[in-house]
Amino acid sequence: MKTIIHKAASRGFANHGWLQANHSFSFASFFDKEKVHFGALRVLNDDIIAPKMGFGTHPHDNMEIITIPLKGVLKHRDNIVHDQWQEVVPGEVQVMSAGTGVQHSEINGSVDEHLSLFQIWVIPNKQNVSPRYDQKHFNIKDRDNKLQTLVSSIDEELEGTLKIHQDALISRISLTKDNNFSYSLKSENYGVYVMNIHGEFEINTEILQTRDAIGVSETDSFEIKPREDSEILFIEVPMLKI
Repeated sequence: MKTIIHKAASRGFANHGWLQANHSFSFASFFDKEKVHFGALRVLNDDIIAPKMGFGTHPHDNMEIITIPLKGVLKHRDNIVHDQWQEVVPGEVQVMSAGTGVQHSEINGSVDEHLSLFQIWVIPNKQNVSPRYDQKHFNIKDRDNKLQTLVSSIDEELEGTLKIHQDALISRISLTKDNNFSYSLKSENYGVYVMNIHGEFEINTEILQTRDAIGVSETDSFEIKPREDSEILFIEVPMLKI
């Protein structure tokens, strides 16, 4: 089993006043040649956005973009289907296939509460597809001590998940203390990036605390041992070389 440890404090950080951004991988002004990507996972940004602030209209192309609000209200607008603001709240997940090109805006929809979210970019396995958007609510109780899959490949018949153009799986689990969990990968050609949303757990003798992450590859499974109640995000992707 191969592992890569990314401690929370080692992430890139940018303070824009209205935006506090933590970058697990090279992004914008943050560059680390050892943190350009993990397989097909290109970006994992952990953002806190001030009330009424956000990202103005900007373009993307040929990227699968997944947004997971953790706290607050995200408002989204695009040139695909949403010419009016669309709310995305904790418990929901948003996906957007940029494909041939999309313009969108994202803002904090609250006037007094900060917005906290993860934004994930996954390199697609198909270029220049028609842009598409989707979002879905997931019941928090359905991930109590069991894996809840949020996102899967558009080519895979996995019901109840949002779809992207890559053979990837994005999942969450809420583990209670001492309730061990075994994660199984698709094959040894895949890796999974494990982000500790909050809590403390152990993988392969490595202890991970809140916002620490570990990339696991070259194995078919591994054990997670929670030392306290923990919320965990899994991003499983083909281990592309780019």
